[in-house]
Amino acid sequence: MKSLDKALLAVDIIMERKAVDPVLLNIGGMTSFADYFLIAGGNSTRQVQSIGRHLIEKMREHGFKAYGTEGENEGQWILMDYGDLIVHLFYEPVREFYDLEGLWMEAPRIEIKHNAPKDKK
Repeated sequence: MKSLDKALLAVDIIMERKAVDPVLLNIGGMTSFADYFLIAGGNSTRQVQSIGRHLIEKMREHGFKAYGTEGENEGQWILMDYGDLIVHLFYEPVREFYDLEGLWMEAPRIEIKHNAPKDKK
């Protein structure tokens, strides 16, 4: 499976738990540690934890095991390393504070063809 296919699979999985405003960034040309960042949010720490658990379970069913995860207990910012795909799941206020999309604004965005819930801004 190609890196992009793995990233799009992860998008579909997190949307099963209604992740907020997922953004997929192609960082492959900008860094050597991964090809894609998937950034998404949740409206509560419990939702973020639920999205994280669901992603780990479903990715494993598809043969992908995370090399490492951080932040599952707190649910503020869960970081998952799938090698060529790095997943950042945020509680929305924390996501706004760290603004990873702004830090990586030069990275091309991959269009997500999904009926993802949007932020109410």
